[in-house]
Formats: sequence, structure tokens, C-alpha cells
Amino acid sequence: MLNTMQDIELRVHRIIDHAAREHPTREIVTRWADGRESRTNWAGIAHDARRLAQALERLGIRPGDRVATLAMNHAAHLVAWYGVMGMGGVIHTINPRLFDEQLLYIADHAEDRVLLYDRAFQPIVDRLRDRWTTIEHYVVMDGHGPGSLAALLEPEDGAYTWVDGSEREPCMLAYTSGTTGDPKGVLYTHRSQVLHALAVITPAIFNLSSRSIALPVVPMFHAAGWGLPLAVPIAGATMVYSAVNDPAVLCDLMTRERVTHSAGVPTVWLGMFAHIDAGGEPPRHLQLASIGGSAAPRAMIERIMAMGIEVAHLWGMTETSPVGTAGQRPPEWDEMDREAQLDLLSKQGQIPFNIELRVIDDEGALLPRDGISAGRLQVRGPWVVRRYYRAAEDCLDADGWFDTGDVSVLHPDGTMQITDRAKDVIKSGGEWISSVDLENAAVGCPGVAEAAAIAMSHPKWDERPLLVVVRKPGSTVSAAEINAHLTRHVAKWWLPDEIVFVEALPHTATGKLLKTALREQFRDHVLATA
Repeated sequence: MLNTMQDIELRVHRIIDHAAREHPTREIVTRWADGRESRTNWAGIAHDARRLAQALERLGIRPGDRVATLAMNHAAHLVAWYGVMGMGGVIHTINPRLFDEQLLYIADHAEDRVLLYDRAFQPIVDRLRDRWTTIEHYVVMDGHGPGSLAALLEPEDGAYTWVDGSEREPCMLAYTSGTTGDPKGVLYTHRSQVLHALAVITPAIFNLSSRSIALPVVPMFHAAGWGLPLAVPIAGATMVYSAVNDPAVLCDLMTRERVTHSAGVPTVWLGMFAHIDAGGEPPRHLQLASIGGSAAPRAMIERIMAMGIEVAHLWGMTETSPVGTAGQRPPEWDEMDREAQLDLLSKQGQIPFNIELRVIDDEGALLPRDGISAGRLQVRGPWVVRRYYRAAEDCLDADGWFDTGDVSVLHPDGTMQITDRAKDVIKSGGEWISSVDLENAAVGCPGVAEAAAIAMSHPKWDERPLLVVVRKPGSTVSAAEINAHLTRHVAKWWLPDEIVFVEALPHTATGKLLKTALREQFRDHVLATA
């Protein structure tokens, strides 16, 4: 039968065009790292994005080329996203918290040609500039004069027509944190990101409208900023950004700008609690706090609710663009007592349209959605990865399911609950720490025979690493010496909170470290930092 409907490709530039046309005066407020504040609007972002597209083409950048950012949340970063994607390029958001070897690897693996970066990260650029092999142009996003974004845009008039094409062309590249081995790239398409953005504005997830004023604390380099840089302009909402995550700055900005929606990892809210407990003013107009990245403690959810703020617990990963589930209030919410409400919100939430989840056992058999049967959590949907960037084959099973690496249960009402982690990664403040990489680095220290890293509970960071070490015979290597060695090989925030020495580590029959036995051994151990 003949198709009778208009066939228009879902390209990201349609988002910024819509915002500039239908909500042109809705503001984007930026509090910069140096304390300055600036204001623009969606029409201004669209105009500067077109100017950036012109400038990139003048530099020789073509559709499909990768343009990297090393930046925090601000209006210029939004301009970079829409300018690069609008001219057919691929925006590659680099996490500045990674250590040097990972920063080198992902920029070279992506074959980035341009790096747009904040002045705050100039030391990283100075350290690695001569070692990056593909980057041709370096642009300071928040500076002036030669080499700045302002200077790059100055000759351009914004009279630019976006590059059109298939909605299945790539538009964004994000790398996992390298939980085992090198980081893996997830190459998002225009279609996947538009569909994801349309989902996350709904009441079931971020509940955004033109009346919303959003301040995402989650960085734009972390899992695509949870989709908010694309969702907020679709809704025609106001965006408020801070390039620093100081709790006093955030609370003040939220109150002054009458912020209604925010999103961040649990450590963000813990920092705000500490600020408030020290006599600081809480945010006065916040209506919805979305928490993801790692599990939100029940006490945290309870305290936020006591402030009159709704809480949405999110689950997702880079491979799911990232939102996979979100906390929703059922029809009987008002009849539920506070304990029942907290029980529900402490779980990872319900499944939105276009996402499917299932739980299977180790033999691949489907487990029931009974709230009891725990197994490997798998996901599929139009914004879920099919193949990692430059990988030789797909990362799905024969039926198209992606294994998340989490162990979960599905409840009869569709609520998903993470119960364990299949891999031995450590999740600290919403970021992954690879136990394998930490162990390998520790073993490189003179005097260390063997090392194992396990996750220990922490009230602020969710989890922190405990490093268990076996010394070589006759060695007196100390914890301080091991930490000094690790400092040269891993990021500072990867350093273990505590190092303990043992005579031997448990192993499997094949010689592998038996982490289950090690966790049992240290089950009652409490980190000094906790």
C-alpha cells in the first residue's frame, strides 16, 4: 500500500530549529568557572551553532569527522553539540576525570580532528598535546583572543543550511569508563538520540515542559548528559548551567533562577546536604530531583522528599543513551504510606516505551517477573547499542539482547531492581573504577606479589576501593609506597581508600582471584573514610 504520510528524517538539528522557532526567548543561563554569569537563549544557541558549523567547514571538517570536547556544562558546550551534529559531524564528549592513558587512547581511537576545551583543562592539553596523534586544531571554549571559540566564530555570519541525510547516520560518540580493558565507544545515531530525547521529556522520566527550569548537575560528558541537552530544548524549557559543582554555588543558582528540575549522581545531593547542614540555604523552588549514576541511599531519598521535592530514581548506562528505567508514581501513590513510597523509590524504576528488559539465568532461561528471581539483566530498544565503535562484531545475543552486566529482579508491576553487579567494577560517585586495572597497577609496585581490589560501601561515594595486597617474600613495602606508585598510573580518585596486607589471597581452581570469598572475608570491614 502507498505510504500517505510525510517521511522526514529524525535529525538532531530539528531539535534546535524547533527550540529557536517556537521558544526563541527561553533562556540558557551559565555560571562560568571564573564566577561570571551569562545569558543567551535558544535562538542564540541556534545562531552560534550555525556559525560553528561554518567555522568547522572552514577548518576542513567534513560530515562524519569527530570533534571532541573536554568541557563542563555551559552554553558554549551546547553550541558545540548542535554545531557539530548539525554539520554532519560526530561530537565526542571526553571525560576529563579519566587518567592520561585513557584520555590518549579514546582521542586516538576516535580519531578526533578538533578539540574544544575549557581553560580549566589546559594542564591536560599541555600534558597530552604532543602525544595525541590525530587532533589538528585546539580551541579554548571559554576564552578570548587567538585560539578561542570567540575568535573562531567571529568571521562567520550564521547563514548556514544544516547538513541533512539519513537519521541512521552517527551524531555522537561516548566512551565507557573502561571497566575492563580499554574504554569502549558507543556511537549514537540521530535517530537514537531524537527518540531518546522524546522519551525523557515525558512525565514518566524527567517531566519537562515549557514551564520547567532545568539545572542538570550531571556533566555533559557523562553518558550524554542523560539526554537533557537534547530534551530540554524540545520541551522549550529554560536551561541553567554551572561550570562548577560547588554545593553553595548550585543552591544559590537554583534559588535565584527558580530552578524546578535537577539531575545528578548521589554525591551531588550529599554535598548539598552538607551545605544546608552548615547553615546554607536550600534550593527554594526545586520540584523534581532525578538521581542516577549509582543507587541512591534510602535515607537520601527520604530527606529530599521531606524537603517537599519529588524524587525520580534512574537507571541506565552509556550503552542505553543512557536512560533505561525511571521511578514513577503509581495510581495508588497517595494511598501508600511513607515506608511503602520509599520502598518503591529505592528501586531503579519502571520501563519506558521503546525499552524492553528481561532477566535470564546463567543458562539463558527467561526468569519470571516475580520480584524474587534474580538474574542477568538484558535490554533492547532503538537507543541501545548494537555494536561498539570500530568493533568487529555485534555485542548482542542471537535475539538482539544486550547484557548489561547487572544482576536484577523484575517486579510484577514492571519495576526493575538492581540486586548485584556481575562484574567486579567499583562504582564511586557515579563513575566506574576498574578493579582489574587497579590491581594490575598495584602489582607493578616493587615488593607487591599480588593484589585484589574490591568495592566497600561508603556513605558519600556509594562505593570505594579496598586494596588487599600480598607482599613479596622479604618485602616491607608500605601502603604509602603503593599509593605513591599508583598515583603515577591511575587517576587520583581511583586510589584505594585503604590498603590491607594479607598472607595469601583466595583463588579458584583455575588460578583466578576468588572475589566472592574475598568479599566474604571483608564483609564486616569498615573503611576508615566511611
